[in-house]
Amino acid sequence: MKTMNNSRADSLIIFDFETTGLSPNQGDRTIEIGAVKLEQGEISDSFQALMNPGMRINSFIEGYTGITNDMLASAAPCSDVMIEFYRFMGNSNLIAHNASFDKRFLESEFARCALPLNGDVGCSLLLAKRVFQDAGSYKLSHLIEYANIAGSGDYHRALYDAEMTAKLWLAMLEHIQEAYGIFDIPYALIKKLTKTPKKSVAALLQKISEEA
Repeated sequence: MKTMNNSRADSLIIFDFETTGLSPNQGDRTIEIGAVKLEQGEISDSFQALMNPGMRINSFIEGYTGITNDMLASAAPCSDVMIEFYRFMGNSNLIAHNASFDKRFLESEFARCALPLNGDVGCSLLLAKRVFQDAGSYKLSHLIEYANIAGSGDYHRALYDAEMTAKLWLAMLEHIQEAYGIFDIPYALIKKLTKTPKKSVAALLQKISEEA
C-alpha cells in the first residue's frame, strides 16, 4: 500500500547501498545497506548491515568502499538482511541520493525475496537541484559542504552516507520553510517539486505559500 499522499516529508526512511557494481541487470548485488528513520525531523532509529552477495568483489570496490572480501565472508546473505530491512522500513516512503541507482538495487533484492515495496522512493539529488540551484555540483559530499553541514565520517559507507543524506534532506526542508513559510511539508509536495522544471520551482512554492 503506497503511503505517499498521507505522509510528511520529514518522517520517512533515508537509505543507501554499497554494491558490487553499477547494475543489478548485469548481475551486481548489494554488499551493505545503511538507513536512518526520520520522525518529525529527528533521527529516531538506524539500520546497518553488511551482506554476503555470494561472489567476490573486485579490488576497485574494496578500495572505493573499504569493504573487503574477508568482511563479507562472515556477513549474512543478502536475503536475510533484506527481510530485516523490510521490517525496519514498514510502509514508510524512502529517500536516497541519486535514487534511480539505489531503487534498482532495492527492487532487485526485494524481488529475490518476493517482498513488496510498500512506500514511494524519492530522490534527494533531484530535490537539491531545485532547492539549491546554485550549488554547482550535486555530489553528496559537495552538497554537505555547500549547506554548511558538519561531517566527520567516510563517504561510500552506507550508514554514513544515509546519515549525511538525512541531514541534507532536513536542511532542504528547512530552506523551503524559511524561504516560503511552508511548514508541515507533505511528501507529495516534495515529489511534485522533483518533477518541476527548475525555473518554475520558485513560482510553485510561492503559490503554495499564498494558498496556505
